[in-house]
Amino acid sequence: MTGVRAGRLAACVLGATAMSAAVSACGLISAPQPTAAVANPVIQQPGTGSGQRIIPFASLMHPAGKFLGVEVPGAPDSLNPVITVAAGIGRNPNLIGQYVQWNTPFDAAAAARSVGYGALYYAAWEPFDTTVQAIADGASDAYITSFAKAVRAFGNPVALSFGHEMNGDWYPWGTKQTTAASFAAAWRHIHDLFAKAGVHNVIWIWNPNIINPMPNVQLEPYWPGSAYVDWVGITGYFATTGPHTFDGLYGPTMAEIRQFTTRPFIIAETAVETGPSDAVSVQNLVSGVEQHTDVLGLVWFNYDKNGVDWTVDGRPVVRAAIAGSVAGMRLVSLAQAK
Repeated sequence: MTGVRAGRLAACVLGATAMSAAVSACGLISAPQPTAAVANPVIQQPGTGSGQRIIPFASLMHPAGKFLGVEVPGAPDSLNPVITVAAGIGRNPNLIGQYVQWNTPFDAAAAARSVGYGALYYAAWEPFDTTVQAIADGASDAYITSFAKAVRAFGNPVALSFGHEMNGDWYPWGTKQTTAASFAAAWRHIHDLFAKAGVHNVIWIWNPNIINPMPNVQLEPYWPGSAYVDWVGITGYFATTGPHTFDGLYGPTMAEIRQFTTRPFIIAETAVETGPSDAVSVQNLVSGVEQHTDVLGLVWFNYDKNGVDWTVDGRPVVRAAIAGSVAGMRLVSLAQAK
């Protein structure tokens, strides 16, 4: 997490709570024993030998199972934080998210570490210190092309979002400092540069915030088009004063998005605030993901920031609720035989 993101989280939490809405981007009693960790195989690049097979990209477009993801400080530069979460909830996450600031290179080592663990690597690309209009106009072409070539060389599928929560006003690429047309143009330009570089292993995730905090911002103008997006991510948190059901929190946003695309959803950033309904909220979150065939999974934001604890580790009630809820969840298996 960048310093800018950490500083913005508290305001985001307070704002959403004050509005009785779920927090925008901004868990469980004694848990069962964790499943055995996936051994770390040698990550083999394309054409370099008979090591770890490349995960089939096509199988991830409509996977036979769900993603149980985590965003946790220090991961996947280190797998220890992920292993700690897994030990608490009794399941190994199969998606590991990382916030990537603009003008930093693709972290192939972190991506390889994720794949070695048995997880899809998910980079949330944050365009700080630039503007989406400048990106659309070509100012970052050399950087984007270099990043794209590194992703292509990695070979395994990489999930990538650009400018998440663009429909909010808390990021420089949001509603206060850019336009929907500029955002969509920048997205298409980035996608086109990846295509020009011969990249075919990216899962493109378009990730708005739930519409509750910004009810007057229409989402469709930000949509770059179905040819440019594979999954639709949704950011939305269960705050103490907001909805405690899956459909109550995400339903209005999903309904609006369904007016212009049939791409599958993933709850790209979520957690549950400590309160009288936290265990119920966890259960509703997981059951909602399982019951909606067009929702591919969830990514838990395992951070303790600015006085708000969203973690699984330090909250026994939430930890027990997650462990019980995900115990029977069918997860996408990313392990490949040699």
